[in-house]
Amino acid sequence: MKAIAYLQFDGQAEEALTFYEKAFQATSVKKVRFGAFGQDPNAPLTEEEQNMIMESRIEFSGNILMVSDVLPSMQAVTGEVTKGNTVLISIIDADPEMNKQIFERLSEGGTVIMPLSSTPWSASFGMLVDKFGVMWKFNSEANKFLDSY
Repeated sequence: MKAIAYLQFDGQAEEALTFYEKAFQATSVKKVRFGAFGQDPNAPLTEEEQNMIMESRIEFSGNILMVSDVLPSMQAVTGEVTKGNTVLISIIDADPEMNKQIFERLSEGGTVIMPLSSTPWSASFGMLVDKFGVMWKFNSEANKFLDSY
């Protein structure tokens, strides 16, 4: 069994996929649009909704990140998609140079909370919020730090 990060957007999934594909130099990106399935004549989707991302997967450095849009009709049930800070994605145990490259790409159009720097617990630690409101934390020595306690 695996647990992975799954990001939901309000019509920005396509843009986010392109951004993350570049930031992580993805090896594979797969996506399915809502329009790939037959329409319910009682609840037809608009052309814009049919072009939204129903499910996608981006693969990079042995990792998987999933991304989708939430249709307006679904948000009536699930609640609005809002930018928040209750969940963050942590990039752990990457070498400091890889952290630097990904950090720089993810910070484009976003906000750096803590620039990448050496700390007592990591040779390369930093935090940012990307232009989509997703919070990222980088810790090049997360497992080493945890295993020492």
